[in-house]
Amino acid sequence: MAPYRRAADLPQVIPVFPLDGAMLLPGGDLPLQIFEPRYLNMIDDVMAGDRVIGMIQTKPGGDRSRPNLAAVGCVGRITSYAETSDGRYLITLTGVCRFEPGEELNLKTPYRQLRAHYDRFEADLSEEEKADAAEEARNRFAKALKRYLNRRELDIDWETAAAAPLEALVNSLSMGLPFEPAEKQALLEAQDLNVRFDALTTLLEIDALEDGDDGAHSVQ
Repeated sequence: MAPYRRAADLPQVIPVFPLDGAMLLPGGDLPLQIFEPRYLNMIDDVMAGDRVIGMIQTKPGGDRSRPNLAAVGCVGRITSYAETSDGRYLITLTGVCRFEPGEELNLKTPYRQLRAHYDRFEADLSEEEKADAAEEARNRFAKALKRYLNRRELDIDWETAAAAPLEALVNSLSMGLPFEPAEKQALLEAQDLNVRFDALTTLLEIDALEDGDDGAHSVQ
């Protein structure tokens, strides 16, 4: 991983990949399958440079081919790359730092490029955050997660999850669970890990309430 220690170390102009429902967090790994010609072109270009791409969702408005961009995205660096026999690229982006989209540049590339502002999120580049959650909050989170997964007939490796640091679990679940794009955006924009932990717990509990589950059922 490139030694990005300060916001000034990051590329100030970045290509962006608008993709609703896909969320990248600092330190997280996001596998992507690239097949659209303009994004194949983007990967070719960034692999010849710093290998940095900005993942970002969209918001209502703008042209269909150039929708408006969400208020916050996250830059990632390509840390795994493979090409398939039919010309697709299989990559993994590792999250580096969140950003606010600035001026979009009028360049001739088929993909979009803009100036990225990192100042608000420079803390993303510091040492790994630690979740400061009391035991009661952790128990509430675990119960909500089990209800959520049971209702969707989803499963995780509970032994691995129990051994993982809470911060790694919160970020991986925020990225991986099938939340709505607006919910993923709220998790991305959370000020810090503790705020994200609270927001994730609330989303899991709201999901149960929407299905008429008052939380009184036992969890096996």
